[in-house]
Amino acid sequence: MSTMNISLPDALKSFVDEQVGQRGYGTSSAYVRELIRKDRDRQQLRDLLIEGAASAPSQPVDAAYFDALRETVRGSVKASGHG
Repeated sequence: MSTMNISLPDALKSFVDEQVGQRGYGTSSAYVRELIRKDRDRQQLRDLLIEGAASAPSQPVDAAYFDALRETVRGSVKASGHG
């Protein structure tokens, strides 16, 4: 694991220390790692949403679509012998 040192103003360091204590993180590093993971996940979701918005339109996703999807899954489960 690599090491990264960051400098924080006193007010932000106090905030981090509070979050570590209140939210059950073992260290400030664990708290910061979690924030970075969440930000990475948020960015990946944003990228997927933008990609989807830019893609060509497809069939409408309505109740009938989900009904057909459920039937497909049920058929797969029955065919595999797990239903």
